Amino acid sequence: MIKKIGVFTSGGDAPGMNAAIRAVVRTAAFYEREVVGIRHGFQGLIDNDIVPLDSKSVRNILARGGTILKSARCMDFHTKEGRAKAYENLKNAEVDALVCIGGNGSFTGLTTFYKEFGIPCVGLPGTIDNDLFGTDFTLGYDTATNTVVDCVDNLRDTASSHNRLFFVEVMGRDSGFIALRTAVATGAMGVILPEENATFDELSNSIERANINKKTSNIVIVSEGNKLGTPYEIAAQVRQKFPEMDIKVTILGHLQRGGKPSCYDRVLASKLGVEAVEALLNGKTDIMVGVVENKTVHTFLGQAIQNSAPINHELMRISKILSI
Repeated sequence: MIKKIGVFTSGGDAPGMNAAIRAVVRTAAFYEREVVGIRHGFQGLIDNDIVPLDSKSVRNILARGGTILKSARCMDFHTKEGRAKAYENLKNAEVDALVCIGGNGSFTGLTTFYKEFGIPCVGLPGTIDNDLFGTDFTLGYDTATNTVVDCVDNLRDTASSHNRLFFVEVMGRDSGFIALRTAVATGAMGVILPEENATFDELSNSIERANINKKTSNIVIVSEGNKLGTPYEIAAQVRQKFPEMDIKVTILGHLQRGGKPSCYDRVLASKLGVEAVEALLNGKTDIMVGVVENKTVHTFLGQAIQNSAPINHELMRISKILSI
């Protein structure tokens, strides 16, 4: 029987992590189970940085960005000795199960830990990249895209005032979800994704078409990990072909991680937090909880890690149609 659950956040922070922590703690309290928070992710497991949590501990965190439990990368957890130390600390603290809020790398460590030591565990998808297989949306993705939209809307004001072309880099690592969604939402002239084999000729054609249509502001959204290059490299190529153009580069960077979670992310975090605890209490383990077509689903951690979430090709088609 599970009597005490440990919850922690791992990897890059994402808006909605605090809402998920709150949901886990309060659901456990509802079912009369204890909860402890593990600070600094997997590093906290090794360092025995474990603190008790109750309903009062998670007051007023629903609307806060970041994570009250902190997050950190942990190389020691890659070693069997490090994981053995983490297990001993959990055993001494009488922790029976784990809820990990994180992304692909975090779930890799979580499923390895489960296979070695058998502690029941559930992953809760917390990453702005939205790149996890087994869920339509990850925590933080909606908030991050809203942040990007606000920034690009502001950039368009100055782009229109000076007839400028802006290349705007957004996060995503090897995933173009943020880039594609925000390109459609902001009316971008173009979008360059890791999933697409974009060419410089295609980009040049888009720029020439925009010039023919006498557009006064042009925005191209560039995703991290794309095959065409960094926004600075792309901009340099464009300057060579279009020397008359006023071209600027903006890197949004970690602005995308911060801020209060959106209504959608708060509700999603609440649903998944409840589902994570109930799944553990119902004997489920080594799974990620997610939402597909607005229904909560379970995906084995191995599947979530090994498979890639597919890009929305219909949204890509719409983006191309509306960019004229």
